[in-house]
Amino acid sequence: MYWLNGLAGTGKSTIAQTIAERLFAEGQLGASFFCSRDFEDRSNLRFIFPTLAVQLARRYTEFRSIFVPLIRSDPDVTSESLYNQLDKLIVRPLNKSAISTVVVIDALDECKDEEPASAILSVLGRFVSELPKVKFFVTGRPEPHIRSGFRLPLLEKATGVFVLHDVEPCLVNNDIRRFFKHSFVEIARRLPETDLPTDEQLDLLCERAAGLFVYAVATVKFLDHKNNDPRGQLDRLLGSPGSSAREGRARLKGNTTLDSLYSSILVEAFRYDDPEDDPKIRSVLGAVVLAVTPLSPCAIAALLDFRIKDVSFRLSSIHSLLLLQEHDDGPVRPFHKSFPDFITDPERCVNQRFRICPADRHTELLVGCLELMNRRLERNMCKLPDGAKNSEVDDLKERAEQYIDRALRYACRSWHKHLVTTSPAHTSEIIPVLHRFLEERFLFWLEVLSVLGAAREAVNVLEATARWLDVC
Repeated sequence: MYWLNGLAGTGKSTIAQTIAERLFAEGQLGASFFCSRDFEDRSNLRFIFPTLAVQLARRYTEFRSIFVPLIRSDPDVTSESLYNQLDKLIVRPLNKSAISTVVVIDALDECKDEEPASAILSVLGRFVSELPKVKFFVTGRPEPHIRSGFRLPLLEKATGVFVLHDVEPCLVNNDIRRFFKHSFVEIARRLPETDLPTDEQLDLLCERAAGLFVYAVATVKFLDHKNNDPRGQLDRLLGSPGSSAREGRARLKGNTTLDSLYSSILVEAFRYDDPEDDPKIRSVLGAVVLAVTPLSPCAIAALLDFRIKDVSFRLSSIHSLLLLQEHDDGPVRPFHKSFPDFITDPERCVNQRFRICPADRHTELLVGCLELMNRRLERNMCKLPDGAKNSEVDDLKERAEQYIDRALRYACRSWHKHLVTTSPAHTSEIIPVLHRFLEERFLFWLEVLSVLGAAREAVNVLEATARWLDVC
C-alpha cells in the first residue's frame, strides 16, 4: 500500500491521474477508481471493488477466465458485504491467476463512510498479506477515518506514506512558478498584446498560492477569459488584500489561502450586479455545489424556475471556479472540492452575498423538484403501447430520452436526497407541495422510475420520506 496524503489543493488527484496514465502506458495498471462526491456512483463504497474487478477482467485474460464463471454462478455477489466483494471478486481471482499489477484509488476521503476507520482500508488490511504481487496506490486527505484506517495493525506495516503538504516549500514554489510562467506564455500566444507578469508579480502570486496548486490553476482560469483583459484582471487580483481573517481548512501559511482568492473572484464577478439579485446568485451557486449529481444550466433553470440565459450568465461570470461545458445541456460542477467547502462554511465565506446555507438551498432544490414533477408528470409519459412490458419495447431507451428530459430525471431520482437534508424550520413550506405530489403524481412517478430502470429506488425513497415525516 502507498498513501499519498495531502491537504485540499496540493495536487493529489493530478498526481494520481499522471501515475495511472504512465502505468497504463507501461502495461502495469490493472484498475483505477477515482472517487468523487459530485457523483453518486463514485462516492459509494460498494461500487469500488466491483468496478476494479471488471477492469481487471478486461485487462487480464487469466483474471477474466476466473472472474466470469464466478459472476455467472453468483450474480448477487456485488450486493454482499465489502469483505465478501473483495474476497470473491478480487483476491481469489488474483491469487489463482498470480497476476502482478497496480491498482489506483484516488480521493478515498470523498466516499461516504460512517466507520471510525475507513471501511475500505479495514477490509484491504485483512487481505493485504494475500496479495504479495499487487500494489495499491491510494490518495486522500488526512481525514480522521482515513488516518485510522492506515494505522490498523494489519495495514500499517505494509503501507508507505508520503505527505504532500510537507514537501520543502521552495520546491513547491518553484513548480508553481514554472506553472505560472508556462500558462502566461500560452495566454500571450493567444492574446499577443498581453504583457507577461513581472518577476515581482510572479513572486507575489507564488507567495499567495502558499503551496496550493489549485490556487495557481484558479488564478490562471480567472485571468484567461475571452471577455476580459488579462492584464486588468491580474491588476485587480493583485490589488485585492490577502486573507487576514480566518484562513480556512487548507491553511499552509498564515496570510495566504484559497479563501481570499475565492472571495476576490466572487466579488469581481458580481461587482456590478444589483444587490436584489443576490438571492438568485446564491440559488444558482447552491444548485451547483449541492446537487446530488451535476446539473446542466438548462436543468438548473428548470428546477429553480429561472431563465436559462440568467443561469448561464451567472455561471460564466465565475468560470474560473467551475468546469463548464460549451453548451447549456452539459453538466456543471466545481473545478475543485475546496470551493464547495469554502462557500458553505460561514467561518470561511464571510461575505453574506455569496455564502450558501445548505438547509435553505436543499429546501429550494427539493421544492423545485416536487413542483417540476407536479407540473410535468402524467400517465404513460413515454407513449408506450397499452399493456406492454418494458422488455417488450425495443426503443424504450430512445423514448425515455425523448420524453423525460434531464431536469425531470433528476427530480424523479433525487428529490428525496434533498428532503432528508432540510431543517424542521422549512417543514411548512415543504408539506403542501409534497402532499400534492404524493396524492396526484405518485403513480406517474413510479412509472417513470420503471421506465428508467430504477423502480427499486422507490422503496428507499419512501422509507426516507416516512422517516422525515416522523421527525417533522
